[in-house]
Amino acid sequence: MSRPACARCQRPLPFCLCALIPSLASRTRVLLLQHPSERRHPLNTARLAALGLSNARLEIGETFAELPLWLAGHDAWLLFPGPEAMRVDLLPPAAVSESRRLLVIPDGTWRKARLLLHANPLLAALPRLTLPPGAPSRYRVRKAPAAAALSTVEAVVAALNALEAPRRFDALLAPFEALIDGQIAAMGPETFARNHGRAAPGD
Repeated sequence: MSRPACARCQRPLPFCLCALIPSLASRTRVLLLQHPSERRHPLNTARLAALGLSNARLEIGETFAELPLWLAGHDAWLLFPGPEAMRVDLLPPAAVSESRRLLVIPDGTWRKARLLLHANPLLAALPRLTLPPGAPSRYRVRKAPAAAALSTVEAVVAALNALEAPRRFDALLAPFEALIDGQIAAMGPETFARNHGRAAPGD
């Protein structure tokens, strides 16, 4: 029998993260396109990002028929690597009165994110942004294909910090950190060290 879950953050009620989720406003609109395989994943960081940003939208699917409507009237950029991608910190800042910049972020494994681009040609055709080199991911309970790979919420924070400096969006990471710490505590320090090659926090 499944445990009762919070309707908002979808975590089991004893582990609800809502008290840690901020309410942040950004000039940049964020559109998160989540592959359905991530929807029920216990580490659903795209949902945390969408809940913590008042100017964010989370859509789940493999194809998005309404994508033209969501992009219409916006200066839209895809946060995804590519040979002609521009570093997000080199993109000229939008004017204070400019509220039409849209950051589109596919959410899923690298393979699933590429499938989203393949299934949505309009998405794949957007100009691309990449993140500048930064701190390694804090996503300590999920194996990444590269040391620089970030979770979706970390990517959102890094992109918005660069686009809207000196404003900072690090408060979005508070529920993420609690989620990771809870996963590590649940698996136990020995299992964590065996599977992830490092000591649990505080050891």
